[in-house]
Amino acid sequence: MGKRALVNVDYTYDFVAEDGRLTCGKPGQEIESKVVSITKEFIQAGDYVVFAIDAHNEGDELHPETKLFPPHNIKGTKGRELFGELGTVYAESRENENVYYFDKTRYSAFAGTDLELKLRERGITEVHIIGVCTDICVLHTAVDAYNKGFNIVVHKDAVASFNQLGHEWALDHFVKTLGGEVV
Repeated sequence: MGKRALVNVDYTYDFVAEDGRLTCGKPGQEIESKVVSITKEFIQAGDYVVFAIDAHNEGDELHPETKLFPPHNIKGTKGRELFGELGTVYAESRENENVYYFDKTRYSAFAGTDLELKLRERGITEVHIIGVCTDICVLHTAVDAYNKGFNIVVHKDAVASFNQLGHEWALDHFVKTLGGEVV
């Protein structure tokens, strides 16, 4: 078995809180304990843990998402903060060399970031993915991981979306199209 990493995707206030700017609401809130316990488990096991967090500039008219979604995860706002207890878990582990927090500006955690380099440096072959939204940023991260040759594991109880049909479709897609594992 190869080395594994956990990728926490966008589990922030704007995507999860009741009054978040692009919230998936209850489905996102209901996975909090699972997101937190899986993250703690990976940190305690000494695995590489990544926080890939959406970052936008206020009033950025050139970003393609501007036409699709309301402003969200704006740099310097509460909306970008990790939601609930996950913020505490990160704060307590931020000095850990195996914990890496970075900004992403596209759906995929790989697009325009050094994530692939960080994983390859560590000999990681298996990427576990949790967070939101299942059918957007989690999906695009999984597709890129697949295309880069990583084995994919998606934790079903730790992903959510504001679109239940999209959520179900993506869970099926991870297995049937990306050869991933849904646990």
